[in-house]
Amino acid sequence: MHQVRHILQLKGDYIWTISPDDTVFEALRLMATKGVGALVVTKDEKMVGIISERDYARKVILKGRTSRDTLVKEIMTSQVFTIHPDQTIEECMELMTDKRVRHLPVIENDKLIGVISIGDVLKNIIYRQRQMISEMEDKVRGKIPEVIEPAVPRFAGWGKKPVDK
Repeated sequence: MHQVRHILQLKGDYIWTISPDDTVFEALRLMATKGVGALVVTKDEKMVGIISERDYARKVILKGRTSRDTLVKEIMTSQVFTIHPDQTIEECMELMTDKRVRHLPVIENDKLIGVISIGDVLKNIIYRQRQMISEMEDKVRGKIPEVIEPAVPRFAGWGKKPVDK
């Protein structure tokens, strides 16, 4: 079973954060620049929430607000679900599905060490499936029947050339 730690090692442990007092516009600009769909909201180096593109769509656009006049703290998600780096990818996927979230901060020893997205989880699952298929194909290809003579003949005289009389 692969663990969340494995994904962080592959993708890197970059953590993009923003202050709750910044504008949503600044958050969107940072997300676009870094190519991420969510930012961890921190105050005094402590996680206080998370803001995602989904928060923007549902809490700004649909309510007729503007990103330049709305602060991150007004739309961020305060109840943040987190995972530990030793949890499995399957546990991560289950939590994301059950809680309907796409980003999970990774916490170890009360410290934020990374963020895992649903995209990261799917990439890992697809990679593992391809790897498994490749291994299975190799096994199938490697099972070409070979004629192996038994160590002890089954029949008296089996395997011996007939003697001319």
